[in-house]
Amino acid sequence: MFVRLVAVLLTALALAGCAVQRTVDSQVQSWSTLASLPQPPTYRLDLLPSQQQSRAFDAIVPMAHAALARAGLQQDDAAPRLIAEIGVRTGTALADGPWYPYGPWGGWGGGFGWGHHSGMHAGWMLRELPPTLYRNEVSVILRDAATQKTVYETSASNEDVWTDAPRIFGVLFDAALAGFPTPPAGARQIRLPLVPVGAGAH
Repeated sequence: MFVRLVAVLLTALALAGCAVQRTVDSQVQSWSTLASLPQPPTYRLDLLPSQQQSRAFDAIVPMAHAALARAGLQQDDAAPRLIAEIGVRTGTALADGPWYPYGPWGGWGGGFGWGHHSGMHAGWMLRELPPTLYRNEVSVILRDAATQKTVYETSASNEDVWTDAPRIFGVLFDAALAGFPTPPAGARQIRLPLVPVGAGAH
């Protein structure tokens, strides 16, 4: 009887988890000199040496390609109209304290190997600590392939008491490219869903 009750409760929790969709609130700021979608709308993604040599960054690249495709761009390494550069950064902090970056994703464009900082101070009781916040950021820079001039610059960041790296970076890339190629001026907030793992099975 007890085992059956536990099974029923677990099933109910699983179904409830499928019904709840987590959202990501992103702070976005973009700068553009483009008046319309470049023609042809092709790009090549250039990775920095630190990104190329990091296996951790392998999970980031497909997310960036998917977001660029949803923004209307097509990957063409042989004849790109634009050169794309991406970066990610993640860190943690107490709610009222300074930010400390940590790996494995590293800083803008790379910088892997930063050490995790717990934010704990000797003599503090656990109940006296403010909540830990997680900060995740992405950046996208687009340059004209012919002139090497930067034509688009954008970034998106999220701060919350939970983190789901690296999955959250895909949402942040989508937020950063919202409005491409003519985004609104100034900082703005964008809310997008974080699709649950295995959502297609429900």
